[in-house]
Amino acid sequence: MKKLLAAFLLLFSVLIFAQRVPVDTTQIAIPNRLNSEEAKSKPYVILISADGFRYDYAKKYNAKNLLNYSNQGVQAKAMIPSYPSITFPNHWSLITGLYPSHHGLIDNFFYDYNKKKAYAMSNRENAEDGTWYGGIPLWSLAEKQNVISASLQWVGSASDAGGMRPTYYYHYHEKFSPSEKVNKVVNWLKLPEDRRPHFISLYFPEVDGAGHHFGPDAKETEKAIHLVDNAIGELVQKVNDLGLKNVNFIFVSDHGMIQVDGGNPLEIPEILFDKNRFDYFNSQTLLRVYVKNPDEVKTVFKELKANRTDDYEVYLDKKLPKYLHFATRDDKYNRIGQILLIPKAPKIFLETGRKTSVGKHGYDPKVVPEMKSTFFAWGTEFKNNLKIDEFENVNVYPLVTEILGLKIDEKIDGNFKILKPILKREK
Repeated sequence: MKKLLAAFLLLFSVLIFAQRVPVDTTQIAIPNRLNSEEAKSKPYVILISADGFRYDYAKKYNAKNLLNYSNQGVQAKAMIPSYPSITFPNHWSLITGLYPSHHGLIDNFFYDYNKKKAYAMSNRENAEDGTWYGGIPLWSLAEKQNVISASLQWVGSASDAGGMRPTYYYHYHEKFSPSEKVNKVVNWLKLPEDRRPHFISLYFPEVDGAGHHFGPDAKETEKAIHLVDNAIGELVQKVNDLGLKNVNFIFVSDHGMIQVDGGNPLEIPEILFDKNRFDYFNSQTLLRVYVKNPDEVKTVFKELKANRTDDYEVYLDKKLPKYLHFATRDDKYNRIGQILLIPKAPKIFLETGRKTSVGKHGYDPKVVPEMKSTFFAWGTEFKNNLKIDEFENVNVYPLVTEILGLKIDEKIDGNFKILKPILKREK
């Protein structure tokens, strides 16, 4: 009994201590950075991401502010996420203009066989280590060209990826309310002209969280959408009150959401449990297989394909459709694996005994339209009352660089010509 009581008290003490460990909510400001004289006259771009904000959510749930602003400005039918349609890969594609296979963030969790290390989005050491991230993020490109930038918890913004962090940034946490984030952005724009950021990236996680826990059709998801929509309304009003010239807002999301069949998951093929022969990485909507002996790849592929069910496809990664940009020919960092098992929505792979969430993403957006994301833009640089067709999210990067007059000095996958027609200026 005494041992049991001692164990309980120890556990209680650990829990109490864990609750008292402070979360680092302080802003980091890198000293001695100033806008160039040319930068002071540049437009302002505020790039906003609402994680998991499906392409149809604004209309589905009557997000009044977003509908109003996008109807006045530019509204895309949808935006196509990069594959796989997962959070970290797509936020990094938006901010670098590269497909996941080219920037290296191919999943939220993966293993790098060159580094001999694992990456996990929840690991702060990983998340803030720029050596994991390829490409030049927008804030780094801006800073190198003497344009001050700021980021409020965008993926990778606390890392030194690309060589320079934003002048103003925060470690990731979820302690700030949407309204508090709005006030922090407004305070940045109140700074003196020489220290005021002209590129700001801002992240909201609420819609994704609700979609995962309750599904895309739940009241909780609707509430989260209105929470973000109200924050956008507050942000625009407060920024307008500052009287700044040439302010532009771009509202995007990384992916959509679908309700999955968690009660009848697909079984992971038993052959893959042999750790001496394989590593497998299961994001539930995509199962990647790394075969340790390259000579076995074709044999294993044939066996997996012969024993698959109609609920999923088996691909050699080099045979994956080219439009996904996720094959051997694309895999710059050798992180994908040689064999891919892709479930047909709403099916998922799930290890025995594990639980899953109600909503998921990660599927091919061209096959599963619920994966498509949102793009709205409004402000002095954008045309008015314009509706455009779907486009790939890697094209947002060159759009921002064009507005800010930044020179792109490394090859990207995005192409400015795709979104050139939405700008008022003629170039």
